[in-house]
Formats: sequence, C-alpha cells, structure tokens
Amino acid sequence: MCGIVGYIGYEQAAPNLLSGLEKLEYRGYDSAGVCVYDGEKLNVFKAKGKLKILSDMIDGGKAVKGTVGIGHTRWATHGEPSDANSHPHLSDSGKFAVVHNGIIENYIKLKDHLIRRGVKFYSETDTEVIAQLLDYYYTGDIIDTVIKVLSKVNGSYALGIICLDNPDQIIAVRKESPLIIGLGKNENYIASDIPAILEKTRDIYRLDADEIAIITSSDVKIINTDKDEVKKEVQHINWDISAAEKGGYETFMFKEIMEQPKAFRDTINPRIKDNRIVFDEINLTPEQFKSFKKICIVACGSAYHVGVVAKYVFEQTLRIPVEVDVASEFRYRNPIVDDKTLVIVISQSGETADTLAALREAKSYGAYILSIVNVVGSAIANESDDVVYTWAGPEIAVATTKAYSTQLAVVYLLTIYFGDILGTISETEYKKYLSELRLIPDKIEQILKNKEDIQYFASQQFDNRDIFFIGRNLDYALSLEGSLKLKEISYIHSEAYAAGELKHGTISLIEDGTLVVALATHENLFEKTMSNVVEVKSRGAVVLGLTCENHPEIEKSVDFAFYIPKTCDIMLPSLAVIPLQLFAYYVASLKGCDIDKPRNLAKSVTVE
Repeated sequence: MCGIVGYIGYEQAAPNLLSGLEKLEYRGYDSAGVCVYDGEKLNVFKAKGKLKILSDMIDGGKAVKGTVGIGHTRWATHGEPSDANSHPHLSDSGKFAVVHNGIIENYIKLKDHLIRRGVKFYSETDTEVIAQLLDYYYTGDIIDTVIKVLSKVNGSYALGIICLDNPDQIIAVRKESPLIIGLGKNENYIASDIPAILEKTRDIYRLDADEIAIITSSDVKIINTDKDEVKKEVQHINWDISAAEKGGYETFMFKEIMEQPKAFRDTINPRIKDNRIVFDEINLTPEQFKSFKKICIVACGSAYHVGVVAKYVFEQTLRIPVEVDVASEFRYRNPIVDDKTLVIVISQSGETADTLAALREAKSYGAYILSIVNVVGSAIANESDDVVYTWAGPEIAVATTKAYSTQLAVVYLLTIYFGDILGTISETEYKKYLSELRLIPDKIEQILKNKEDIQYFASQQFDNRDIFFIGRNLDYALSLEGSLKLKEISYIHSEAYAAGELKHGTISLIEDGTLVVALATHENLFEKTMSNVVEVKSRGAVVLGLTCENHPEIEKSVDFAFYIPKTCDIMLPSLAVIPLQLFAYYVASLKGCDIDKPRNLAKSVTVE
C-alpha cells in the first residue's frame, strides 16, 4: 500500500527521498510528504495529490537542506486524502517525526487517552498516535521509548522515525508491513520495497517482525524488543535496474504483459532437469504428500483466481479434493484443516496481510504450508514450511500480469510433479505435459504478435458501461481474472459468470449492445458454451469469442473472434489470459485511465 523511504548520509536527503518515492508510486497513493532535519529542527513538507505537487513545492528537493530525512506516499485509510492527513506526522512538541505503513487497530483508545492528558492532535490518522505516544513516553532514551510505544499499540506497521535529540540516526521498526534497509557507503536507506533504492544500492537487510533498526550514515544495528542484537545476512539484489524501469514502453503494465514469455521461462526452466521436474527447494517428501487427504488453497485477488484454476487442475489430475478460499474468508469460517491437509498459499508480494493471517490460522491447526510467492525473504515465505518462488522479477503496475502467469506456471509444475508421485498421470502423460509446458512461452509470444487484433476490437467497445465474461470449467476460472483486470484499470463495471448459470438470473441483465466476452477454449465444452452465446446474442448482446485455432466455426456465432494456439486443456488459461489482459489494457488506454496506478488500489495490500 503506502510507500516509505528514508535517507541518512553525506548527500542532501530531500532529492533522494523524492527519487525513492517516485519508484514507489506503483504501490498506490493519494498524498506524499518528506521530513528533513536541517541542523536545528525537523522540517515537514507534504501535499495531497501526485508526487509532482510535492516535488514542485520543494523544487525537486533543492529547497530543503539536510542529510537526514524520511518520506512517504499515503493511501488513505483513516481520514480523507488531505495535506493534514499526509505523512510524515510530527509530535505536538516537534521532537518526533514518523512515517507509517499499516494500521494501528487500537488508535482510538490511545488517542482518547492522550487527549485527556492534554495532547493536541492535528490529523484524523491512526499514524499520528505513534508520533504523540513517542513524545508522551519519551525519557531521553529513544530506543526504550520506541519499545514502550510498541508495547502499547496493536496492529500492523512499518515505521520510520526521526528524533530531534538524536538527529544522526533513523529508527526503523517492522511488524507485518514490509521494510528493508539499504546499505551504502557512508550512507544508508530505508524503504518499503526494493525499487525505491535499487539505483543506490543492491545490498539490503530485510527486517523481520518485531525488529528495530538503528541506522546511521556508517552503521546499521538491529535489535529485538528485548534489546538483544539480531545478526542479519546481507541479501544482494541481482535485478537489472532496467527491470524496474519502463524500458521504452509507455506503461509498466504493457511492459510486464510483454515480459510474460521470459518470466514464464524463468519460472519453469531451472526446475526441469533431464526431462524431469525437480523441486530442490522444497522439503516435502513423497511420503508426506501421499498422506494428505485434501488441499486447501488460500489467496487474495488475482492470486485467488490462480487458486481457482489450480482447483480444477489439481482435482482433474491428482484426484484429491481441493478447496479454494479468499484469505479474508478462510480465517473466519473455522476451516476444517489438520495435519493431513496441504495448504497452498499464493501471494505475489509475500506480504499480503489477509493471506499471511490465513497462513498462521492454518498452521495453528497443524496444516503443512507450501507457499507460492515472488519476493524472496518475504513474511509468507519465511513462515511457510516450503516455498516455491516464481522468480518473476519486479512487477510495478498495480494490476498484475506476469505475476499471475508465473503463479500459473508453478501450478502446472506442481501438478506434473505431484501427479508423478501419486501415479495419477502415466509416463506418456508426464512427457506430454512437460513438452506442452515448455512450449507455452513460445505460444504466448505468438499471441502477443497479434495484439493489434485485440486493440482494434477494444477501439470499438471501450465506451461500454457493463461487460460480462462467461465460460465453463477452466474458462470460468479464467473469466474471473479477465473481469477483474478490466474493472481494475478501466473502471468499467464487469462481472464473470459460469456460462451454465446464465438462465438462473444473469441473463436478465443482457440488453441491446451489452458486451459479452465468451471463453470457449475447453474442447469438451465448446458446443455448450456456444449454446450460451446464442442465448445472449438473441437478447442483443455483442459477443467477443475467445477459442482455440481449431474452432473457426465460432465466427458463425460471435461478432468478433480471437484465437489462441492449441495446448493441453489444463494449460489453456496461460494462453487465454493474454488477450484478456490486452483487452483490459487497450480499453483503459482508450479511456485515458492511469493504467499503472488505478484509483483507490494499491500494489501490495498489507492491511486487512
């Protein structure tokens, strides 16, 4: 969600802070601010709106002198977007400045406690409570004060703190919300994500829960809340800087759509050795896997849609019962899981708050946790029994594309791997699946070469008010993602329905000119889906049909057809999702939407 940066060193802090915040714009925000120590006091500058407003206010940072500072991009949760509610927040005395990601759940009780004791508040945010508590409990020892405050607050947080009495250091604290320390030469950084500091350093520490970092220009010391020192290994980031830049593309989303063939290859190739799938990174034994009575898949958003695909694929191929849950629902439905349950947790960031909480819930029942994540060393990865990294590289656009595709790639790898263990796929099927898996990136490239066809159709349909996606089986699972992608970035009302459910109410919404996107890639269900197409067409719908290249007869039933290469049924979603991503992208572009940073959305949802 929100973005945190901090700098301490020999250069001017403000330009560094603005540069870091610019790299975090993809996380979503509605205001921005910086605080810099000028040698005498803490100077705060903040503004509602885009980062450029703040940058212009302080002349790109040149108007603010000082070599120690913290910055923030805020996505409103408590209090409307405004200058006053923007971070950083100062304590009443001006002694403490704080930036915060996350939510302080008991802030109302704490705020009331402080107000009764004469503390004045200047914003509606939960974050300001942290600044005022630091001031209220301050005894002259900054670390003791921070630990005291942490004992009072409930919730999730990543904090960057500057104290006027200790202006040669930044204090960084993490509980749940991600926070990293960037290590430079005579300068150090804090950030909520790697792109913020990638141009400055590739060596980082990742803070874990309840850890406190004391950062100066020449040193980083990490302790826990008992004040015991914590030893960390330096993690070296090997991303190309260009991987986090647009590389000549108009948007990050389009760049990431085009990167999917490479990302898919990067996910599968290291795990295929001598024509066998090998998971060197997981500890789960064949005997353990055979003991599982069911699989539960837990995720949010697009990762949940990957889980819906996985349910169809696993049950068809492994013949094990599979449940798939939205993480926020899994936690509160008293799920039936035990030590005979494999729980697969899917998250791009590895920090998704509801997914992390669901993981812990499942673990408390004794379930075995296997996570699929992109970010190495993330909270979900660290708390899982096993983790399979997607190795998708940085994904900047809020609307996911290549993270979704690489998560699907891992699902296929696991399907073949586990099917072999259980003996539910024959050796002939194993070779066929593996061969098809290797061809998927080439077939994605083939689809991308025909992207202008989707662009043309989008140009005819971008002014629709309502769009419906229909499909059966895996096509229905994929419809969920196609619909989400469209509504995320174009703001068009869109819904996905199982095609067989149309006559149970949904078809009443179809009228002249309503656009229906009909997915009909599943060979055995093609004719049934075409019957549903006829139903909506007879009620005035305009239909985009998406099918495999061996079904040209679809053109008799639809207004526009787009074809994908044939592959085995279980892998069709990896191909069919590409035109759906492109359609959403082109519609949003034609509407003039801010594609990489859609309104009200954030890349990493680190609060419940």
